[in-house]
Amino acid sequence: MNKRILIALTSNDDLGGVERTGYYVPEAAHPWEIFRKAGYEVDVASVRGGQPPQDGFDSADQAQVDFVALVEQQGTGRLADADPSRYDAVLYAGGHGTMWDFPDDPDVIRVGRQVYEGGGVVAAVCHGPSALVNLTLSDGSYLVSGKRVAAFTNEEEKLRGVADVVPFLLADKLVERGAQHEPGANWQAQVVVDGRLATGQNPASATPLAERVLEVLAERRG
Repeated sequence: MNKRILIALTSNDDLGGVERTGYYVPEAAHPWEIFRKAGYEVDVASVRGGQPPQDGFDSADQAQVDFVALVEQQGTGRLADADPSRYDAVLYAGGHGTMWDFPDDPDVIRVGRQVYEGGGVVAAVCHGPSALVNLTLSDGSYLVSGKRVAAFTNEEEKLRGVADVVPFLLADKLVERGAQHEPGANWQAQVVVDGRLATGQNPASATPLAERVLEVLAERRG
């Protein structure tokens, strides 16, 4: 195994014309820190590459400060240039921006499909599971079909005040694709692992999700 993980970020900064958005920094920064401490090399890519738009940055959180500094210094690669065969896992970080550019991006889909079919782990947190709504395997089936998942809930979307702004309700769309959505309490950590698919509901789920990804990878290594 490669001991390498890819974190994928949105490049969209527009939340339906209502406000600015992007990737939610702690949902990338905390897994990044956890993966690196576990001995993994971590690459960061975004849909368009370069400097992805940010949301939710907390300057009092050292992991976020370090992650943002790295991205600002090095930029991100383009998902179009990512070689999935290099990665043990891909994590789709959340942020409302993902709801617009993740679902139909061919490289979001390609990377997830090839990592999964290559025996790797596909993970997504909060709105990151928007990457899964159109992610089909080589046989044409949806990756999430018949699988248990967590994702940002309809109720959390309403509480956030943008249920009528997002292009679709994420939990509903995953269910349409054949997934079994398992919601937890609002804003509390909820992580669901079904084989090599690991998903988390909201920002509070990012750290435990990363820890579960490491557990699944350790089991695969024996």
